[in-house]
Amino acid sequence: MELREGGLGDARVRALIELHLAEARGSTPADNAHALGAAALDRPDISFWAMWEGEALLGIGALRALDAGHGDLKSMRTAPAHLRRGVGRAMLAHLIALARSRGYTRVSLETGTAPMFDAANRMYEAAGFVDCAAYGGYPASPHNRFMTLVL
Repeated sequence: MELREGGLGDARVRALIELHLAEARGSTPADNAHALGAAALDRPDISFWAMWEGEALLGIGALRALDAGHGDLKSMRTAPAHLRRGVGRAMLAHLIALARSRGYTRVSLETGTAPMFDAANRMYEAAGFVDCAAYGGYPASPHNRFMTLVL
């Protein structure tokens, strides 16, 4: 597995982002679906990463700077053909290490509460994330789960 920064112009990356958006929006009301499209991920405050095995896209993830000490995980998604291979855990570990290297004291995330998010929620819990209040302008709702990890 190889992590590469960027790649938002790659059609395979864009297709995985579109799948991520469609599934998130299909299981969460529109006002509570906070997944970002490729254009929204292409900002100076967001570091976007793709994981590859040769030419096969395995997964994606991003880290957004909320302030000098707080990062927000965005767009964590494993390609369907590569589920249960540790792609998500590897991406999560990379983004946490990146947050630490930037001097962040905390990294947080917003995820869903629908059954399709169960595996992701278990992964975040296993990595030490705990529930927290809504942050960063996200509205609290029964459709969203907010988690944080003190670094």
